Amino acid sequence: MSVLPFLRIYAPLNAVLAAPGLLAVAGLTIPDMSGRSRLALAAVLAVIWGAYLLQMAATLLKCRPGDVRNTTPKIAIDVLAVLVPLAAFLLVGTPDRSLYCAVWLLKPLRDSTFFPVLGRVLANEARNLIGVTTLFGVVLFGVALAGYVIEREIQPEKFGSIPQAMWWAVVTLSTTGYGDEIPQSFAGRVLAGGVMMSGIGIFALWAGILATGFSQEVRRGDFVRNWQLVAAVPLFQKLGPAVLVEIVRALRPRTVPAGAVICRSGEIGDQMFFVVEGRVSVATPNPVELGPGAFFGEMALISGEPRMATVSAATAVSLLSLHSVDFQMLCSSSPEIAEIIRKTALERRGAAQPSE
Repeated sequence: MSVLPFLRIYAPLNAVLAAPGLLAVAGLTIPDMSGRSRLALAAVLAVIWGAYLLQMAATLLKCRPGDVRNTTPKIAIDVLAVLVPLAAFLLVGTPDRSLYCAVWLLKPLRDSTFFPVLGRVLANEARNLIGVTTLFGVVLFGVALAGYVIEREIQPEKFGSIPQAMWWAVVTLSTTGYGDEIPQSFAGRVLAGGVMMSGIGIFALWAGILATGFSQEVRRGDFVRNWQLVAAVPLFQKLGPAVLVEIVRALRPRTVPAGAVICRSGEIGDQMFFVVEGRVSVATPNPVELGPGAFFGEMALISGEPRMATVSAATAVSLLSLHSVDFQMLCSSSPEIAEIIRKTALERRGAAQPSE
């Protein structure tokens, strides 16, 4: 029997294991803790270390030469989580050796998808971020210089040099305002007010650049995912790139669990659906199931009449929905697809009507 299925259960427990481990590290720094409590916390650290050892073994066993690029960060984190505490236990003789378990702070980041996105955003927006950071540095030094000139005679112990004034400039420009250094002169307070407003503007620039970068990255990822889904529908595989781009922008992905009702008979239809994965059940006088590549809900868009059948998910199903406005755009840009949809709708209507 392979041990890999057993070892895989540790992968989603990184954050769950790291939290009590870090709490145990914090607890061991309490000076007046009893020996029994210290022993219990040390046992917690040992158990968590053992779990991470098993996870490292599982990662190394599953690693393939072709996956080195994707698994290297995970392997590095797993190795650090095991070897750093082990080295501290073997080489450090003071009670502070438990502090080396703080390397487990990296474990919740091991399987995170956020940080790769963050890295791409920082890389894409590096020029703008560097520009704003340069502006921050220029303003910071200029403000410290002005504060030194204005306040050095009044408060020589706080503004007696530019490095001393730099601390006031930092807390004022960042609008933190600890209050330990306050300009006494009128000119100094006017300067402080201007610095606070400048700080708000600079941090707003940083936030705006990052928000725009994240928005573009999310849209880019959604577009790629939607493109792959649309390309899986046989009806769209003959479209040219220009038309396909418009379809990708119009279609909306949707995942429905097994047994859920997608649309009901008698309701007003404002969208049709394309099946990407899974199967749906159409409750007509002659019930049918539709699989990947099929579509339904088109008759309500063509005729404007209420839906004629209830459609539910026979299995977990991945769909692409097309609203009525986008349906009209599709019909105008791709007459051949519109003709296929209309022909299928007429055939289904004929099949749904009872024979005399």
